[in-house]
Order: sequence, then structure tokens, then C-alpha cells
Amino acid sequence: MNTGIEKPDFLATIDLDPSSHSYSQVIHRLPMPNLGDELHSFGLSAPCSSKNNAGMQRNRLIVPGLISSRIYVVDVGSQCHAPRVCKVINSECSNCYLNVPRQLPCGGFVVLDGHNFEVKGNWENECEAHPCGYEFWFQPCLDVLISSSGIAPRIVVEGFCPDDYKKGVFGHHIYVWNLSSRSLAQCIDLGEDSLPLSVKFLHNRNAAEGYVSCALSGVIHRIHKHEASRDCWAVEEAICIPDKEVTGWIMPRMPAFIVDIVISPDDRFLYVSNWWHGDVRQYELTRGCKPRLVGQVRQGRKGRQHRVPGQDRVPWPLCPARRCSWEAASCTLGP
Repeated sequence: MNTGIEKPDFLATIDLDPSSHSYSQVIHRLPMPNLGDELHSFGLSAPCSSKNNAGMQRNRLIVPGLISSRIYVVDVGSQCHAPRVCKVINSECSNCYLNVPRQLPCGGFVVLDGHNFEVKGNWENECEAHPCGYEFWFQPCLDVLISSSGIAPRIVVEGFCPDDYKKGVFGHHIYVWNLSSRSLAQCIDLGEDSLPLSVKFLHNRNAAEGYVSCALSGVIHRIHKHEASRDCWAVEEAICIPDKEVTGWIMPRMPAFIVDIVISPDDRFLYVSNWWHGDVRQYELTRGCKPRLVGQVRQGRKGRQHRVPGQDRVPWPLCPARRCSWEAASCTLGP
């Protein structure tokens, strides 16, 4: 996206066996059969948080295209070292009124058949679709699903512009859904400058706790059950990454733009992609305490024009004078 390179996206396979001679190296690349997908936020077909997951096979990746509205189903079970595309969902998304080209003023959820991955329709009740959406996570044992409002794909394609602040195109809510009735139960406002994106629950299936990252405010909120009500959820600020004062950028201060968060399988650590600032952070999660920063990996590239006064490092993306290319950062700073 915005790179000028007409090549398909690809899914890379990395060897994570410490005893292997190719440990930590890319051992396979699977190019997509189409151009302009912008693969984003993929996951396994059977999440570990499922209530009855003993007999489920986690052998398919569901890989959506943020820009193209395509959904790829990738077989990662037959040959885990060399995945292959086994299904492509194209125009079927139009039947659910969620595809990007229509630019409809509502978001929602697509339901796929768990066996043949055919589109079954919308998940949410028709009258309860929210304006836009980005990511969701659920806890079946608690009968809850939480989604973030995110940002319209059209804005992502065009790139970040300071004027968008005034237009109200950035989402600032998270939505709490009743999982069994598919109904909207609660709407929580995180502030007009928040832009909530990534939502993650703890892997403990009985834990009523999770986190949501806000890209523009640099805040990660802890989500938990409200003490005064069993049916309501509350948020509290857990982490705040302040803006950086910069020169040569489209604004005098650069937000962190936290694009993704991941919780370790043992629920001990929270990993944060601090996108625009150019680092990945590791926070220790301790019950009853705020997350504690215990690790940080900085990344960057020579020749960038944007600087922090008093520092020589320039870890942020190269952007035009008035608009920032999202992809310029993701190619070099993505986790």
C-alpha cells in the first residue's frame, strides 16, 4: 500500500525450533494470487479461547485483506513448513454488506462455516451494526465479545492527514456484545483522540480481563468486569506512551500509534508494537498491578528526515509533506 511496488503480499513462515539450523529465519514465502490485498490481522480457525476446543484442529489460517475485502483461507496443517492457499473468498462478502468498495456507513462481523469456510452471513443483529470496526476478541465462558471501532479502510488507503482529526473519521469507542444473543450490551467511549485498534483478552478462559490499545492517544486500557455490576464492563488506563516532539514531520508531535498488542500464552507478558516511534515493548502483567516495562527492542532505518530534538536516531517513517503513508512504517517497523 502506497509503496509503488506492484507485487502481491506474502505470508512468511519462520522457523521457531531452537535446535534447527534455520532457527529464527524465514524458511518459506507464500505469495497471494492477487495484488493490493494489504493482509492484516489474521488468526487460526480455532482459537485457544474456545469453550470446547479439545477436538478442534487449528490447521487453517483466516487471512483478510484490509483493502481488497478478500479473505484467504490458508492450510497450515498439511505442510506446516510450506502453507498453501486453499480457498479465496471474494464477492461473497458483498452479500454481508461489509466489503470496502461499497463504503457503507456501518460495520459488522462476517460468519464463515467452520468446515467449508463458506460465508454464512452477518453475525450481529441487523439493527445493531456499529459505524466501523477493526478487531474483536471473545471469551465464550463469560459470554462476551468486545470489538474496537478503529478506522475506515478508505482513510488507511489515503494515508494519515492531520485534518482527519477535525473530520471525526477516527473511532473512539469499544463495543461489548452478548456472545450468545449477538446483541450489543455496552458502548464505552475512550476519548475523541483515542482510535482504539487491538483488543485482547487474557488466555485464561475464565479471566474477565483484557486490554485494548489506542493508536493516537498512546494509551493501553485494561478491560475488566465492573465491581458494582456483574453485567457491565469498565476500563482503566494501564499504560501511556507519550507523544514525541519532532521536527520535519506533518505535525510537531508524533503519537506512538500502537497498531497491535499480543499477550503471551501464559498471560505473563504483554507485547506492544509502538509503530511510529519504532520499537516493540514487553510489559510484565501482574494481577492487581499496572503492567511493568521489562523489555524493549528499537528498530529504525538510515536516511529518514524526521528527528527528535537532541537525538540522532530517526526511527519513524518517511512521509510526504501533508500526508503520512501507513505502509512506509509497516514495512520497516512492524513486529
